[in-house]
Amino acid sequence: MKRIIIALCLASLWGCADSHSLNVTELNVTTKINATQSAYIALSKDGSYGEHYYAGSGRMLSQTIQGSLIKRLHNVEVAGKPELFVEALNSAKQSGYDYLFYPTIMHWEDRATEWSAKPDKVTVKIAVIDVDSQTEITSAVVEGKSGLATFGGDHPQDLLPNPVEKFTTQLFD
Repeated sequence: MKRIIIALCLASLWGCADSHSLNVTELNVTTKINATQSAYIALSKDGSYGEHYYAGSGRMLSQTIQGSLIKRLHNVEVAGKPELFVEALNSAKQSGYDYLFYPTIMHWEDRATEWSAKPDKVTVKIAVIDVDSQTEITSAVVEGKSGLATFGGDHPQDLLPNPVEKFTTQLFD
């Protein structure tokens, strides 16, 4: 009986775990960023799902990237407003930044998982551009899905820090 109870407890925890995936496209594997360089992070447009618009989600994504980069770089800035790619590249160039991080929310779904048993989901793309040459050095698609037993504590932005940190770590010496 004791084994059955333990097995049931372990099985119920299976739905608690968040899942992440990180798919990195390595376009120029020789390029590494060093601490003396700088980064401009474009402000992503806010995400939506169906008719629901998630105000502030773009800022949360860009700030997650900033939080990861600021550990390694002294000069990191997040744009004040969403910009098209060409505008963001021009802003980065005019301000003298070495790299542009251009995030895009592809899917953002914040659910009341604890009541609906539907997980939160997020998919974002992060492109890293060398500002001088205007070439993409790498990009990644980050996907996350919350566990089912979140007790109201998970949101799509909570699924981003670990895979974003893993991605940005690969960019440095």
